[in-house]
Amino acid sequence: MAVTVSLVALLGLVLFFLLRSKTLGYGAAFIAVMFGFFLASTGASEPINNMTTAVLQAIPDL
Repeated sequence: MAVTVSLVALLGLVLFFLLRSKTLGYGAAFIAVMFGFFLASTGASEPINNMTTAVLQAIPDL
């Protein structure tokens, strides 16, 4: 759970800075967020979660 919250916070922060620097418009940000919500409800969510878990476990603890 902590990893998920941390990734959501990190991705939200990146999205915030992209919006702030006007690299990403509000419409594109809305589409990106909605894509994430819809992707989470598909069958692709489990492989994405598994891949994220595997990558995070491969990174040594600092």
